[in-house]
Amino acid sequence: MLASWYDEQGPAAGVLRVGELPDPQPGPGEVRVRVTVSGVNPGDTKKRRGWLGSSMPYPRVIPHSDAAGVVDAVGEGVEKRRVGQRVWVYGAQSYRPFGTAAQYTVVPAALAVPLPGHVGDELGACLGISGITAHRAVFADGPVDGQLVLVHGVLGGVGSLAAQLARWGGATVLATVRRGEDLERVDPAVVSHAVALDSAAPAAEIRAYAPEGVHRVVEVSLSDNAALDDAVVANGAVVAAYATRADRTDIPFWTLLFNNVTLRLVGSDDLPAAARRQAVRDLTSAAAVGALAVEVGARHELADIAKAHDRVDAGDRGRVLVTVPR
Repeated sequence: MLASWYDEQGPAAGVLRVGELPDPQPGPGEVRVRVTVSGVNPGDTKKRRGWLGSSMPYPRVIPHSDAAGVVDAVGEGVEKRRVGQRVWVYGAQSYRPFGTAAQYTVVPAALAVPLPGHVGDELGACLGISGITAHRAVFADGPVDGQLVLVHGVLGGVGSLAAQLARWGGATVLATVRRGEDLERVDPAVVSHAVALDSAAPAAEIRAYAPEGVHRVVEVSLSDNAALDDAVVANGAVVAAYATRADRTDIPFWTLLFNNVTLRLVGSDDLPAAARRQAVRDLTSAAAVGALAVEVGARHELADIAKAHDRVDAGDRGRVLVTVPR
């Protein structure tokens, strides 16, 4: 099969290889997926770079955890009827050496989720890491029907799906963007009120719309927004943070404490199994009814995977996808 891999960590152009590797075969409880589209996430490029001092977990890594494709072979114990089924894949390279940047990937059968016929491969390839993270941030502390949910970084991969999931779940969604010029890109069908963080008083703008405070916050950068979150949360609110810019993040402890605020940290690789299963069900259901969409910023052929990684590392707008030849 044609695949991309790296045998050492470093810059994309320096370590990513593209060539032929043996076709993988599914073992017991596994399926093999012929990949059509592989989704690139920041976590994939961080592993390749050795972010936070991480080392090579395996001698060779085929990157990427997310994809869409078609099941073309099954292992012992998996129903034969799954052959030919369109699927979206998540977690392929989570604690595993061989991800989706290849013509074929082999995963436990549960990680290849049936994709509704009218849902495109591009959306399917974007549901994994971002979607499951977004779902956990929105729903880990119960339903959001009738609540006010504030989503920071709503134009990002996780933020955009979090806003759509919250709206699908019955919440009124408020959101922030970095710059005023980005406000026109926010979907008013999903977000009831958006605020630019470079405005004179973003907290006051949020409070004007939510005078009693917001009930949930989906947080993309806790180190940057802790004071803002403290200023806009309701008593008993939850701040669910999936990222920060400062490894040691300061928070306004006492005011958050007196307001009975819960701080939840969300890491998608190690969610409880039941939470992952619920996220997968909800993401598939929301996609099936047209409640989810993604902005694709760049598409690259597998031969140009290094360019795709560089686009992610540069923080380009929209999701970055790699198309895999048959």
